[in-house]
Parts: sequence; structure tokens; C-alpha cells
Amino acid sequence: MASTVEIPLVGGTADGQSITVELDPNGRPPLTHHHIGAEGLAGAEIYELESMDAGSGQWRYRWRGPAV
Repeated sequence: MASTVEIPLVGGTADGQSITVELDPNGRPPLTHHHIGAEGLAGAEIYELESMDAGSGQWRYRWRGPAV
């Protein structure tokens, strides 16, 4: 079973929410997250991974804009 981590979403309509993602074999989460809004894919937003403290293994997904 793959390891997972909970990562907060910052900005956009999902601000303050968290998601659980699987870590890759190197212990890193996916570089982006596409958050599906109430409108479905038409309202999807892109969040990009940021390190909160280099080397600490703490991350957040920062809002970058709409996916369309």
C-alpha cells in the first residue's frame, strides 16, 4: 500500500480544505492537483505544490487559476 499525506489547499474556492494524496516512490506528492468544483470539470481549478519548509516534508497546494 502506498503512503499518503494530507495537504491543505490555499486560495481559490477550496481555500481551507485539505486533500489526501499518495506519495511517489521518492516520498513526494503530485506536483499539481485539479480541484473539481460544484460546476464539475467546467469549474475545475489548478493548485500547484509548494514546500512550506525546505526539507521538512511539509507541503501545501497553492491556487494558480482556473483549469479552462
